[in-house]
Amino acid sequence: MATWEDVRRIAGALPDVEESTSYGRPAFKVKGRAFVGLSSHEPGALVVHCRPEEQALLVLGRPDVYFVTPHYEGYGAVLIRLETTDENELAGAIEDAYETVGSA
Repeated sequence: MATWEDVRRIAGALPDVEESTSYGRPAFKVKGRAFVGLSSHEPGALVVHCRPEEQALLVLGRPDVYFVTPHYEGYGAVLIRLETTDENELAGAIEDAYETVGSA
């Protein structure tokens, strides 16, 4: 089971990242743009940015970890259930989100 402290450790170790807030919730930003943060809509879920075309693939591939709500459908983000993900999966998702947002 992953925790916000795991998110903090993984995201905080990436270059040029700042801990901040997004929509009033804890988040991490690169170049002033949030790439990962706690969901303001789904308690216990993490919002992780992704390419829009990857959203369905992530959800279909690991529905126990990734999901979307109507709020995020078609938007470049997925929600992660922290209680069902491990540190390796979490790190990969955070690093991918960092690359997606940081390269834009």
